Amino acid sequence: MAESPHHYNLRIHTLIVSISLIIFFPILPLTTCNSVHDLLRSRGLPAGIFPQNVKSYDLDQNDHLQVYLEEPCEAKFETRVFFESVVRANLSYGGLIGLEGLSQEELFLWLPVKGIKVIDPSSGLILFDIGLAFKQLSLSLFEEPPICFPKVVQLENYGRKELGFQNLQR
Repeated sequence: MAESPHHYNLRIHTLIVSISLIIFFPILPLTTCNSVHDLLRSRGLPAGIFPQNVKSYDLDQNDHLQVYLEEPCEAKFETRVFFESVVRANLSYGGLIGLEGLSQEELFLWLPVKGIKVIDPSSGLILFDIGLAFKQLSLSLFEEPPICFPKVVQLENYGRKELGFQNLQR
């Protein structure tokens, strides 16, 4: 029994659509979030993990996240944190794992943050993996993206005056 022209055209159309999806799907954006802060919220994380001055971000099909900041900078949650100009992590629901490019000050030492996890949002806590231990912080500290100051500017504007370096230069 011969195929009707209508069935033949339908098969060709289906084949063309299937091939088009296979070819063009990888270049379609994997997320419709406008900002990294929206992306974090959609993945069960607070928006304030990354500062306001994020230029852009990339998220690949393996959930590898790269966040690009205008420049390296310092912000404050409970303690000071330092963001390099590129921060990388694997994004999962409620967590950033294998984090690179973020350090936190603990007892005058800068320790790399290895991961961030919200295990139970109802607990109101977020965990920072600082390698040696996990630090629990209040989720409320991360509701809004913090202001992040370039480290050099922060030292010039705050450190010298507070430490009296200007008086030593005279």
